[in-house]
Amino acid sequence: MTIPRILSALAALALVAACASKVDAPTQYDLGLLPSAAASAAPALSAISVADVNTPAWLDNNMMFFRLAYANEQQPRPYASSRWTMPPAQLFQQRLKARMAQAGGAVLAMSDAALNVPLLRIDMDDFTQTFDTPSHSVALLQVRASLFNGRVLLAQKSFSSRAEAPSADAAGAARAFVSANDAVIGDMMAWLATVAPKR
Repeated sequence: MTIPRILSALAALALVAACASKVDAPTQYDLGLLPSAAASAAPALSAISVADVNTPAWLDNNMMFFRLAYANEQQPRPYASSRWTMPPAQLFQQRLKARMAQAGGAVLAMSDAALNVPLLRIDMDDFTQTFDTPSHSVALLQVRASLFNGRVLLAQKSFSSRAEAPSADAAGAARAFVSANDAVIGDMMAWLATVAPKR
């Protein structure tokens, strides 16, 4: 085979590979833009340090999981061609910090926090779309929040939200999780306003 034919064949292979990668690239979702400050109506908070959100190992990735409660609710299954832009714990943490800052609060990373600033630790227990029938599903979010002052536990509470998906697919799950996350974050901020030390 001559050099021009070899180069032509390589170019054709590169083109096929590029097309295949475009077809196989998963659709990515995040939680979208924040609601307006007026719409969120969250209470202002004192300065709080927010630790990285803890999550089970099976949720520590970008996969979008769903459960078929009518078949086997103990088996989380990932969508084959849809992904989150980042792991659910990071999506939740990013939105929580943004909402707290939007409400006028000071949000600090653990490394930047002063010793007298309370620390918020969050454990995420579930972040899955659950189908009770083949055509109906809800986004289920469950977290536990613990507020510390140094090593002293000031308060702890579990939060959960179920939001109906407008369609029985990953796109519907993404839209439902926006509502579920905002509901949990709103409840958590209202709780923090009552338990966080006032400065």
